Amino acid sequence: MTSLKTHIDSKANRRFRRLALNTVITLYFLIIAGGVVRSTGAGMGCPDWPKCFGRWVPPTEISQLPANYKEIYGAELKGEIEFNPVKTWIEYVNRLLGAFTGIMIFLTLLASIPILKSGNTKIFLLSLSAFILVGFQGWLGAKVVSYELLPIVVTLHMLLAIVIVFVLLYLFTWAYYASNPLKLSIIHDRSVNNLGLIILILSLAQILLGTQVRELMDEVIIKLGYDARNEWMDSLGFEFYIHRSFSLIIFGVNIYWIWQILKSESKNSVAGRIATACLWILITEIGTGILMAYFGVPPFAQPIHLTLAILLIGLQFVIWLLTNGRKYLVYKENLEVKHTTI
Repeated sequence: MTSLKTHIDSKANRRFRRLALNTVITLYFLIIAGGVVRSTGAGMGCPDWPKCFGRWVPPTEISQLPANYKEIYGAELKGEIEFNPVKTWIEYVNRLLGAFTGIMIFLTLLASIPILKSGNTKIFLLSLSAFILVGFQGWLGAKVVSYELLPIVVTLHMLLAIVIVFVLLYLFTWAYYASNPLKLSIIHDRSVNNLGLIILILSLAQILLGTQVRELMDEVIIKLGYDARNEWMDSLGFEFYIHRSFSLIIFGVNIYWIWQILKSESKNSVAGRIATACLWILITEIGTGILMAYFGVPPFAQPIHLTLAILLIGLQFVIWLLTNGRKYLVYKENLEVKHTTI
């Protein structure tokens, strides 16, 4: 009976783990899409929500719109009253990805029910929280449109996306190690673990600073237009220089943290491999920042820069979980069962 229950639990865990991972991947695609929306200025490509120009399937030609569409949607389009099918579909694809992400998170929630039946309420509650948060994120996305890209709403939208990433990464990491807690990283140096928390705080602050810079850039774009890309950076305020200078601090602290992890862990361990990946992501992230600052803000660089930042903080969070795994990842009853079995 016990072996049968263990088999069922193992099967449920595998299903949950795969769904959690695929949901994380889907969420990152959504973040990329959001970055493309921002970099192309397509945020108001659909002036209404949840429909787009009053249609469930957006128009592809101006002939599909009412003759007086400028009067109908002019106020919502912030002055951009000329219909642009490319921007409209960029924004609409972003919305479709958001809806698909919601479906994936709902499936993850359903997959957590067998784990709840085995007695682990925390994983079910976190899955439920992710589902509720993504619903709230959808509502907030609607407010981004209705408030015409109000900076504080855009920042909250980004912050909530990071929270959802953290919840899903926790669920995946827990599922991966729940069946074998002996594989967890154990770094006994408390200062290294505390530094990991500081790294997360610094990275979050840098992302929020970057969001502020992007909002300033929106104002510059309105003033100068998309044809003046080479002048955008020169027109930004002190927030950009703080963001740029802060990246040097971020780089230095991360290098020290990664070195400490590689010194304590094998390079081939999970934590070691992720730490190495963080190093290369950090270097690439700084590279895309330099590319935007000195080469006229190429459109492709902006979504890459944003996605790398969210990917980096996500992997930093996973490392922090692994190095504190005995506290945050191991389900006590699992340990008791293993001990009883032995």
